[in-house]
Amino acid sequence: MTSGAEASALLTRHTEAQDLFGARVHAVREDQWGAGTPCAEWTVRDLVNHLVSEQLWVPSLVRDGCMIEEVGDTFEGDLLGPDPAASWDTAAHSAREAFAAPGALERTVHLSYGDTPATAYCAQMVADLVVHAWDLSRAIGFDERLPEELVGFAVEEITPYAGDLEKSGLFGAPVEPPPGADAQTRLLCLLGRRP
Repeated sequence: MTSGAEASALLTRHTEAQDLFGARVHAVREDQWGAGTPCAEWTVRDLVNHLVSEQLWVPSLVRDGCMIEEVGDTFEGDLLGPDPAASWDTAAHSAREAFAAPGALERTVHLSYGDTPATAYCAQMVADLVVHAWDLSRAIGFDERLPEELVGFAVEEITPYAGDLEKSGLFGAPVEPPPGADAQTRLLCLLGRRP
């Protein structure tokens, strides 16, 4: 059972991580949507589309208690349309509302790898947003420094299962960080990035 204070702190981190990524989405210039990113084979548009899809899944899984199979391919394909930033804003808002609803973080969600506490799902979403905010920053030439609190949260969240992420095919093999590396560099290296 998550205490009220813990739930509130997690929701704050989720909002901060969404805002962090969202600021970068709104900074993408029209000529940058086709640019490459640190995520192999993903353009800026692909990366933002991935995060929009992730946010759109939240109401179905958290609020509605859907199984993956029930949602099916609803959130596949191009979800950005002619106004990617507006599509991001709408998706982010829907995820934020679903996680913040009374009792939402006390639920169990049905993910591809099994039933998971909603708090764990939310924490994974925070970490994913933080790392992809760096990816998007690098791709569009935005400030790559990430907030210390979010970096610390992401390191704590990802470290226990970092070894499994490479197997998923969504992350590269961990990279050895340079001696004396700061927390952000260690986080990025843990996920196969080369800062």
